[in-house]
Amino acid sequence: MAKQDDDFRKVISHAKEYGYVFQSSEIYDGLSAVYDYAQNGAELKKNIRDYWWSAMVQLNENIVGIDAAIFMHPTTWKASGHVDAFNDPLIDNKDSKKRYRADVLVEDYVAKIEAKIEKEVVKAAKRFGDAFDKEQFLSTNQRVVEYQEQAKTILERLGKSLEKEDLADVKKLIEELDIACPMSGSKNWTEVKQFNLMFGTKLGASADSAMDLYLRPETAQGIFVNFLNVQKTGRMKIPFGIAQTGKAFRNEIVARQFIFRMREFEQMEMQFFIKPGTQQEWYEKWKETRMKWHLSLGMGSENYRFHDHQKLAHYADAAADIEFRFPFGFKELEGIHSRTDFDLGSHEKYSGKKLQYFDPETRESYVPYVIETSIGLDRMFLSVFSNALQEEELENGTFRTVLRLPAVLAPTKAAVFPLVKKDGLPEIARNIIDDLKWDFNVLYDEKDAVGRRYRRQDANGTPFCITVDHQTVEDHTVTIRHRDSMEQKRVDISELRGIIHAEVDMKTWLQRMYDVSEN
Repeated sequence: MAKQDDDFRKVISHAKEYGYVFQSSEIYDGLSAVYDYAQNGAELKKNIRDYWWSAMVQLNENIVGIDAAIFMHPTTWKASGHVDAFNDPLIDNKDSKKRYRADVLVEDYVAKIEAKIEKEVVKAAKRFGDAFDKEQFLSTNQRVVEYQEQAKTILERLGKSLEKEDLADVKKLIEELDIACPMSGSKNWTEVKQFNLMFGTKLGASADSAMDLYLRPETAQGIFVNFLNVQKTGRMKIPFGIAQTGKAFRNEIVARQFIFRMREFEQMEMQFFIKPGTQQEWYEKWKETRMKWHLSLGMGSENYRFHDHQKLAHYADAAADIEFRFPFGFKELEGIHSRTDFDLGSHEKYSGKKLQYFDPETRESYVPYVIETSIGLDRMFLSVFSNALQEEELENGTFRTVLRLPAVLAPTKAAVFPLVKKDGLPEIARNIIDDLKWDFNVLYDEKDAVGRRYRRQDANGTPFCITVDHQTVEDHTVTIRHRDSMEQKRVDISELRGIIHAEVDMKTWLQRMYDVSEN
């Protein structure tokens, strides 16, 4: 756990030092759980968003995108269930005066059990070497099986208690597990209470006539209320999807873990409208498709897993998370939900407007069912960034810090260096920049020795460094260096575009979706 904390602190520190993420309003001592994306962070975030949008909208002729407003009519949130049911179970420690999400306290306890299982697996793998069968070990080792049963029993009880809103049993579970306040070690807990997460605001010129509104807690409802508009104007036939990216807002009382849980965040969601009765087939298909998208980035299949929900939301008949191994353990990255016809049916009821699809083949109208894929852009950013940050020992015994971002997502694709700031080398480097900038985000750097510039770009995540030297003047060749391998190669200036394109082209990366599997 101490190593995890140390690794996570390095991630946060590196994100600030290299211009990825800043604390919001830092000159005024910041605002809790609110962050600004800096110059490199804004680029990385944009590239992740584009990678998602291309895979979801551009490559699927039956999925289109919209950009709905943040403000929506307040009845929207009554119909969606957010006014009555969008709550977190909170518990306070009487001694430390700290507030926690009760379910997260229990989940963190289970995470420690899972860490014990992982330790046993690592020890066994060392002991048995190539003969080690992980699946057999997990199913036959008595200690591991007991750990698994313990974790399963705890999560099932938590899920059932939350589903029944039996908050007294949630507190009882915390007490039975002997869970202490992480800050003080105290076990002196209050009762568990529900807390609504929506931010309220007002619309109007005067306080007397202002309408009470909410900042949207999710982007999905903007899709649902526009279902019929999109279907008719786009002449869409079921099955079809509507995608959207945008800001959402939740009054997280226990916001923590850097950008993993924030009060202002961005979602990338797609609602896929289907015929009732086909939801199980489409649910499995979208689980598989979304996992392949993640694996196409090459961040390691061992860092992902599915987690089926024990407690289903009021609108769902099936739900699963794609979890990622963050520095602080496996946590939710994306959700795939079979939402039935709850959303359209509820909006139909509250609005008095028919939100049905007329099937020209069967000549019948029905309220479509929905499969949702929903991923937090900020969490995706953190998964990519934290996985990429590595410290590497070199052959000469020195170390380098390298940010191995997937090249397709890297903020800067190449840095161009003149070896020295004279003899016409800066001018040649500038000409290369002027040529490449039409296709790639590139930068010029002439400060410090070339070795230090290489290290700076390694830590910044730049896939290529291009050095202009005196030989360039003679034969128009430059040295191109690859970030990950540190391999250096002499190439003609005319070859640079092709070399970079081959590594960063989105098409090349997305095609991996059709080649990768969960194994």
